[in-house]
Amino acid sequence: MKLVFAGTPEVAVPALDALIASGRHEVAAVVTRPDAPAGRGRRLVASPVAQRAEEAGIEVLKPNRPKDEDFLARLREIQPDCCPVVAYGAILPKAALDVPARGWVNLHFSLLPAWRGAAPVQHAIMAGDEITGASTFLIEEGLDSGPVYGTVTEEVRPTDTSGDLLTRLAFAGAGLLAATMDGVEDGSLQAVPQPADGISLAPKVNVEDAAIDWTAPALRVDRVVRGCTPAPGAWTVFRGERLKVISAAPSTDRTELAPGVLAAGKNNVYVGTGSHAVELLWVQPQGKKPMKAADWARGVRIEAGERVGA
Repeated sequence: MKLVFAGTPEVAVPALDALIASGRHEVAAVVTRPDAPAGRGRRLVASPVAQRAEEAGIEVLKPNRPKDEDFLARLREIQPDCCPVVAYGAILPKAALDVPARGWVNLHFSLLPAWRGAAPVQHAIMAGDEITGASTFLIEEGLDSGPVYGTVTEEVRPTDTSGDLLTRLAFAGAGLLAATMDGVEDGSLQAVPQPADGISLAPKVNVEDAAIDWTAPALRVDRVVRGCTPAPGAWTVFRGERLKVISAAPSTDRTELAPGVLAAGKNNVYVGTGSHAVELLWVQPQGKKPMKAADWARGVRIEAGERVGA
C-alpha cells in the first residue's frame, strides 16, 4: 500500500522505521507537528519523526492544523491507501479521515478499551496495572473508540517508570503496526468493535496531577513518582521551593514517620507517608541539576521534624 505516516515524538520513530524497513509498503509522506522551540536558545527544532523522515528522503508535511485546506489538498494528491498514526498530537478532522481508502490506523499504547486518551502509560502505572500493551485500531471520530485490529501485551515491571514502559511498547508496537498494515492490505485482518465494558480514560497528566500527596500510602506515592517520570515529573515542596522527586522506593525501615516528615541518615533519606516510609533516591531541587537524595540532604542540612509537602 501507499502510506502516509502521522507521528511526532521520539516514541513514534520505531514504528516509522519498521514501516520503512518492511519493503512491502511505500511511505510516501510523513505528517507531523510544526517545528517547536527547544533548548535554552528556544530555537525552532523539527520533531523526531520529521528528522527521521528527512534522513530517509521522505516528504514531510507540517500543517499548523490538520484541517488546513493546503494540507488536505496535498493529502488528496498523494492518494494514500492507508495512514498509520503514532502519537501525532492533533485531532484529525473528518475531511482528513475520509481521504485514504482504508482509513487511518492508530497505534495506541494500551489494551483498548482500557486507558483511552493522551496518557495511557502514565495512568496504567499510577493505577498499579500489572499487564498493559498496545493496540492498533481504525480511527473514527470518537476518542480512541474505533474497532481494533490487533494487540500485544507487555508486563509492567515493579520499578518501571512511564519512560521505561513506553520505550518497550514503542518497539513492540512498531512490529504490531507493521503487521497490521500487512493484514489490512491482504485482507487477513478485520477490525473488531471494542467491548462496551472495561472502558477507562487516560487524560493528559499535568503538573498539578504530579504533586505528591504524602498522606497517601507508600505504594501510591511510588506509583505516582514512577508514572510521572520523566514527564511531567513528580514533585513536592521543601522550604517553600519545588523539589522534583525523580526516583523513590517504598521502605519498611522507618515506620514511625508521620506523613511528609523527613529523616536523613548518612546515606539515606526517608519521608513518612500514610503507611510506611518512602526512601528518596534521586531528587532535583528548583533551579539545579538532578542529584542523589543523600547528597541533597547533606547540602540542605535537614533539621529534626522538617517536612516536605503542603
